[in-house]
Order: sequence, then structure tokens, then C-alpha cells
Amino acid sequence: MANIEVIDYEGSTGRLHEIYDDLIAKRGKLAGVHTIQSLRPESIVKHIELYMEIMFSRSELSRAKREMLAVIVSISNNCEYCQLHHASALNHYWKAENKLTQLKTDFELADIDEQELALCRYAKIVTIDPGKANNENLTEPLKVAGLSDSAILDATLVISYFNFVNRIVLSLGVESSDEEIEGYKY
Repeated sequence: MANIEVIDYEGSTGRLHEIYDDLIAKRGKLAGVHTIQSLRPESIVKHIELYMEIMFSRSELSRAKREMLAVIVSISNNCEYCQLHHASALNHYWKAENKLTQLKTDFELADIDEQELALCRYAKIVTIDPGKANNENLTEPLKVAGLSDSAILDATLVISYFNFVNRIVLSLGVESSDEEIEGYKY
């Protein structure tokens, strides 16, 4: 249950109702991460703009790799809501439940390539020990794995974004249900 007041679709009016209708039209449904921001409707709009830029814009990183990073960050932060949402999105691309389970259990043993493994390691370090970058170049293993500076920037943006969102979700008590996970437009 949310720790702050949330205006649901039925209770929304004016600009908030317009934003909700737009989200439903574009994404298929509303998510708790959107409705938790209902007291500041324009923050929902800006949030979606940032999300779309980071997760859907042109990038050397595939959509699957970006969703994989979201899952690793969310696991590292113990954010069940984002784990569920983005594991579902990742499996939309992978279509391999066993591989996804491996990734979530121990990505070091998962059936992923060296570049994906380097990205997962980077995501975990940047999430749990971001200050480590003060003492060592955390991007070098990514470069060795064949990632360009542009791809490294994109990975860092995804990782940073999901750390931001995980904190909103965890702090404000956003909960997920099985029915909320399904039905999104990818």
C-alpha cells in the first residue's frame, strides 16, 4: 500500500486525467510508478519523457540489454516492483524463462555473453558501490568487452535511471500485482 495519497484513474480530473488517458493509449495501462506521482501530474510527463529517451531511443544497446540492466539494478536494490516489471519486459525479448531465472538468481552463472556479463557486473557495482569509481576505472571492462563510449554512456544512464526509480518505488510503497505486470505495449 502506498505511503502517500494516490489519485487513481477513477478519481482523476483535469490535467491528471489527460495524462492518465495518454499513458493508457500509449502504454496499454497505468503503472503504480506513474500513479504514485499523481499529486504532481507534470512530474509523470517528465518522468515518461526521461524513461522513453533512456529505454527506447536509438542506442547501440539493444532493448533487451537495457531491460537486463534494469533487472540487475532492481535486484541489487531489492526492488521487487521493478524486478517484476522489467523481468517481464526482458522476457518479452528473450523468450527464455530459464535464462531469465538464471539471470535473477546469479547472473555470473547465467547463459549470457561476455558483453552482457560485463554490463551486469557494471550495473551491480554502480548500484551498490558508486563511489568505487573514484578509485578505479569501472568502464575499462566494458571497453574490453567491445562497448563504445556511447554504449557505456547509455548503460550508465539506464543504471542511474533505475536507481532513481527504485528509490521512488521503495520509499513511497509502490506495490505490484500479477495483473499489473501484464498487458504493456513494448
